[in-house]
Amino acid sequence: MYRNIESLEDFEDLVSHTPALLVYFSAGECNVCKVLKPKVLEMVSGEFPAIVPVYAAIDALPELAARYRIFTAPTLLLFFDGREYIRKSRSFGLQELRDEIRRLYDLMF
Repeated sequence: MYRNIESLEDFEDLVSHTPALLVYFSAGECNVCKVLKPKVLEMVSGEFPAIVPVYAAIDALPELAARYRIFTAPTLLLFFDGREYIRKSRSFGLQELRDEIRRLYDLMF
């Protein structure tokens, strides 16, 4: 299950203290987000257990979206040791995402 981000401080604390973090940015009116969100969670939970999945609602946290240059939903950011390695926005395939995560995940773990 995704943990919900409550504030910018909460997010930055997670980024700095979580070895592997996948952030799913979404907006309330985004239908693509609603369909993709459970699929991404299932993939990450099943194949990449060391990655912590979190959810951030950009309409509720505009300062977070602005700080990390999130201009569209859905947007996914993958951090390893506090550094952003993957950014995917709007239209991307799950297999493409899986392949990119796998390559980095295997190097890190």
